[in-house]
Order: sequence, then C-alpha cells, then structure tokens
Amino acid sequence: MNKEKLILASNSPRRKELIALLQLPFTVNPGNVDETVEMGENAQAYVCRLALAKAHAIKAAQGQVTIAADTVVVDQGDILGKPMDAADAARMLKQLRGHTHTVMTAITLLEGSSGRALSDLCVTDVPMRNYSDAEIEAYVASSDPLDKAGAYAIQHAGFKPVENLDGCYASVMGLPLCHITKSLQALGIEVPVDIARSCQAKLAYDCRVHAGILSN
Repeated sequence: MNKEKLILASNSPRRKELIALLQLPFTVNPGNVDETVEMGENAQAYVCRLALAKAHAIKAAQGQVTIAADTVVVDQGDILGKPMDAADAARMLKQLRGHTHTVMTAITLLEGSSGRALSDLCVTDVPMRNYSDAEIEAYVASSDPLDKAGAYAIQHAGFKPVENLDGCYASVMGLPLCHITKSLQALGIEVPVDIARSCQAKLAYDCRVHAGILSN
C-alpha cells in the first residue's frame, strides 16, 4: 500500500485537474521561486532548474513526496513566459501563429524521507493553426491567455489554437502524467490506474507517445 502523501507544488488548475487522474491522495502547496532567466541560460536548463527549485522550496517531510513542474514555450530560441497584459498576449499569439514551436515541461519528484530527487523532461513540438486576428482579439478578450505561458491553452474549446499534435497533450497543459507515473514507480509508489488510458479519455486525445515513455 502507498503510504506516501503527494504534495503538488503548484496552484495551477490544469495541474490539479491532471494529477487527480493518478487517483492518489494529494495536497497543494505552491513552490514559489524566482523565475528570472539567468544570463546565458537556455530553455532546457531554465525549466529544469525551476522545477527542481520549486520542489526544494516545499521541504517535504517524512512520508511526503513533492511533485513540482515548470513549463515553457520556446519559439525560435525565444522563451515565452506568461504575458504581461492583453497586448503582450496578442503579440505572442501572432508570433506563434501558423508554425511549430516547442513546449518543454520539466518535473521533479522530491522524497522527504531521503531527500532523493528524480527529474525528467518532456519536449513536445506544437503546430499552431493559422488563426485570424479576429480570433486572437476574441480569445484575448476572454482573459484566458493571461496566466499561461505562450498566452494560450491547448485545451481551450473555443480558440483551439493547435492542430495535428503528435506528442504529449498533458505536458503542453503543464503536467506530463506518464513521466510522473514513471518517476513515482521509481520511488516505489504504484499508480492504481492505467494512466495512459485515463489521460486519453479525460483529454479526448489519441496519444501516440505514451508507450515509449512508460517503457523507457
């Protein structure tokens, strides 16, 4: 039986929705850290550093495992964080329109009893459709983009910015569940559901990458 209590180091509604699919008890304790990009730091180093820092910010106790994640949108070498305002959101969406960018989500699981940390990285190519200026205006007016890296939510039913994704949908939302499951198993914590099936059913998405992730 799993005795460890999971702590999600995030207040993100998307991450809370996704981690609930594991059907393991968890609490929420955001790991707030300075998210400034360091001089000369590339996107992969940046996102991995932040996930690790968020996990350590919680200081998990005996019998606790912290799950921390960080997600960045990378377009032609530029790291796109959350927009500063509506105008910045519109700028980002126009930049991303009609071509493929990359989303990187890093995770760290930190075991309170041993201090052992397991980290992983999910990299997903995201092809954006050629949405119109009017669609951008309507989406930005909804305020949905303002708390999201790259100024969009892949799962937004009205805007639907992404087409023909061939990668981890959950990772683009902010939490790659197969990577989480694999790391939990490495810590001796069994996930009591078929997470690939549960994730695909929840997101209505036919995932082609889960088998390769879970078997590595």
